[in-house]
Amino acid sequence: MHINSNNIALLGLGKENLAFLTWLIENRYQANVTICDRRNKKQLIKVLESQPSLKKYIPKLYWRLEEKFNYNLKDFDLLFRSPGWPLDCPGIKQAKAHGTLLSSAMEYFLAICPSKNIIGVTGSKGKGTTASLITAILKADKRKVFLGGNIGIAPFSFINKIKKDDWIILELSSFQLEELKISPRYAIITNIFKEHLLPADPLNPNYHKSLGSYFKAKLNIANNPENKILIANEKIKTNLKGITLNTKIIYFKSSALPSKLEGSYNQENIAAAVTLCQRLKINKKVYQSVIKNFSNLEHRLELIMKKNGIKYYDNSFSTTPESTALDLISFNSPIILLAGGADKGANFKALAKLIKQKVKYVILFTGQASPKIIVDLKIAKYPENKIKQVSSMAEAVKIAKNLAQTGDIVLLSTACASFGLFKNYKERGEQFKHYVKK
Repeated sequence: MHINSNNIALLGLGKENLAFLTWLIENRYQANVTICDRRNKKQLIKVLESQPSLKKYIPKLYWRLEEKFNYNLKDFDLLFRSPGWPLDCPGIKQAKAHGTLLSSAMEYFLAICPSKNIIGVTGSKGKGTTASLITAILKADKRKVFLGGNIGIAPFSFINKIKKDDWIILELSSFQLEELKISPRYAIITNIFKEHLLPADPLNPNYHKSLGSYFKAKLNIANNPENKILIANEKIKTNLKGITLNTKIIYFKSSALPSKLEGSYNQENIAAAVTLCQRLKINKKVYQSVIKNFSNLEHRLELIMKKNGIKYYDNSFSTTPESTALDLISFNSPIILLAGGADKGANFKALAKLIKQKVKYVILFTGQASPKIIVDLKIAKYPENKIKQVSSMAEAVKIAKNLAQTGDIVLLSTACASFGLFKNYKERGEQFKHYVKK
């Protein structure tokens, strides 16, 4: 074992820390492990029992739960923080002042991974599509590849399978990157929008206090000696002025390569992948063939159905005004837009002006952000009779179907977080699919 501490705590038992704990136990880590979590012991034992190798170890665990979840974190030598655990937590501040070390499962993975062929992909939007596209290209190039990170696969779930010459692609969120002191060898930043500036997600109370701190967290993907190349969208070139990074920066624009990917912004994601392929000396025919046949990921501007000349698209993953604006720009047909929801501190003025140009009807879900959208739509002189408000997906899809005519597009691209009516963006997208197909 590389961990020299006899007393560690896992801050939050999400996917990353659960996989990390499983790995620790399977590698015979013998010292004390404490689980710190807002949930109660019964809920957490149910989570732990989902991993067969952990069942026997449960009686050996220590607990700090519910209202005492962040008490006296200075008692520990080393803390492994979940991405959803805020850095300004009083328990963390006290522990760091006391000399306790703060790390994360992702940082530890980067430190001990058997291969250094690690590609990190981040960005406000497009990181999942870009990471998946790169994975498909490397597989087509006959390389052994592992995909993990924010895409839903904890790297410690496959670390034991990795060999020295294998390739690892990690989709990395800003919350995984903040405080990260180790970088992947190759880094990609797809774009930067205002994101995560309010604690909108009840299951992930972490957020950034400013756009500057959000951008700083993103830059950790290439801010350490392990990184050799940063591939960045030319649109963030001005953001990088005056910032010193000890790495080579290569900018990309937009690709003209043919692809099944919907959305003009996906040409930028393709360009990011192509730029990396060129650096890795992958044969042009290999990556062009993969790109030509690669389709949108689920809930990422995914074409659900075409019926009676009407196309239905699911981009439930679109949770910012900027990403919804990119969706609107991607289509020339009349659009019926399903939007609104939880407030993430965004500004909707620019989006409202674009809606005035591109959207024939707006259907808004109940949520704190929706009244703000309505105000900005009125300022943009969008007709009030073309704004519909709904409290369920069934109602939204029914109204959209009744309003749609041949040649129209019905687009779920909310510009807002899902919390309130829906558990998360996946549930929102699944409900949209269900009612569209029904």
